[in-house]
Amino acid sequence: MNTTVLEVTQRIAERSASLRQNYLDRMEHQASTGKICQSLSCSNLAHAATACDNRQNDAISDFTRVNVAIISAYNDMLSAHQPYQDYPYTIKETLAQQGHSAQVAGCVPAMGDDLTRGQTGMDMSLYSRDVIAQSVAISLSHNTFDATLLLGVCDQIAPGQLIGALSFGHLPTAFVPSGPMPTVITDDEQVIVRQHYVVGGVTKDVLLTIACNAYPAPGTFYGTANTNQLVFEAMGLMLPGSAFIPPGTGLRDVLTQEIAADITSKIHGAPAYRPLCKVLDEKSLVNGLVALLASGGSTNHSIHMIAVARAAGFILTWDDFDALSQTVPQLTRVYPNGPADIHQFHVAGGVPVLLAALAERGLLHMDAVPCYGTMADYLKMPELEDGRLVWKSMSGTLNPEVIADSERVFAITGGLKVLSGN
Repeated sequence: MNTTVLEVTQRIAERSASLRQNYLDRMEHQASTGKICQSLSCSNLAHAATACDNRQNDAISDFTRVNVAIISAYNDMLSAHQPYQDYPYTIKETLAQQGHSAQVAGCVPAMGDDLTRGQTGMDMSLYSRDVIAQSVAISLSHNTFDATLLLGVCDQIAPGQLIGALSFGHLPTAFVPSGPMPTVITDDEQVIVRQHYVVGGVTKDVLLTIACNAYPAPGTFYGTANTNQLVFEAMGLMLPGSAFIPPGTGLRDVLTQEIAADITSKIHGAPAYRPLCKVLDEKSLVNGLVALLASGGSTNHSIHMIAVARAAGFILTWDDFDALSQTVPQLTRVYPNGPADIHQFHVAGGVPVLLAALAERGLLHMDAVPCYGTMADYLKMPELEDGRLVWKSMSGTLNPEVIADSERVFAITGGLKVLSGN
């Protein structure tokens, strides 16, 4: 392991020891009460199950079964969240086949920064993260759930969901991505049209047409949304290789089914109990920071990751970002730090190849405990083989102009530096 990565990880653990232990004690107390719904009165339980069909009703009333909370950021105004419309049905049907149940415990607001940029609504953007966190905590406070699936990808939405879920960190928890939108027009092509518009070469109607064509279908679009997915996959908070599988594909559907089925084996009392509070530890946190720096991802995470860390009982500082940035090289050239889009990144090997490159350089805690399998599984890419889900090891980058090979880096630092002065 790289000595700087080890030192930063140790410093975070040491300065956070008391706060982290308090958090873990609280989570242990919540878990020690056993299957929460057993403590509900008959009236409580009746209210919890009354809106469900007979299969779900029976499963919720059977304390040997698992009831999974779905927290959704679905709306049909934002491209990244529109695919979530049918996810609850997929999850519920998958679990019903196992004799378990799932309920939409709550939905969170999901504003789009692309939509409000330059408008007064943008003033609400960062505040909405705390509203989202509170909404998740309120949704999980009904005490009828054994695990949590978070449906959210964008900007401050996914960090807010994670912060809220950490209040119920004794539950096994995973993100379920929606996937990126297709690419029709490159960023360079958009820039050319904008330049022509500025000098009067094209009309505003042409500019609007190009803008609409740049967002051709549902899915995430560049920036913080895709950084969320990359970082959270590196932290082991979703299935390996799942961040950038396009929406509406067979593989995307199978991955949703897989995480729904798998999380039922991780509940309290099961041999494989794996709560969120244990998955998100100092090693997972540093893995996320390293992946953020190596990918040249959104600097919004210099705010979001500090808040996420604190919710898990860790004190993370900008000095930690700075120290890691001087050690972690930039290994991708993806918008906005390069011409490639997220699809080209995924085709080049995506998150698994990036993580493998980091692991090869000793920059990744391979003994961190993810929500699924081991960190070694996160160096593999999911595929469908005769309709069956398999994960295949990646031999290295498939495009060295997008993800660096072992002989090269795109920059010797991660690009962030703490400055002080007047």
